[in-house]
Amino acid sequence: MADLKKGDKVSWNSHGGTAHGEVEKKVTSDTKIKGHTVRASKDDPQYIVESDNGGKAAHKASALDKA
Repeated sequence: MADLKKGDKVSWNSHGGTAHGEVEKKVTSDTKIKGHTVRASKDDPQYIVESDNGGKAAHKASALDKA
């Protein structure tokens, strides 16, 4: 997938359905979210996404579909 940026609308598979949200930021180093360490690097970045219901999670670009 092309590089995602802040504000991009995305969707992903989530617990038996499809979730929708917006990219908040690209993470290129290890970070914590909701008490879990997210492993990320420049070669393997993750994206912090805020879902339409207000939750936040980290996803790899391969798990996200640009809306």
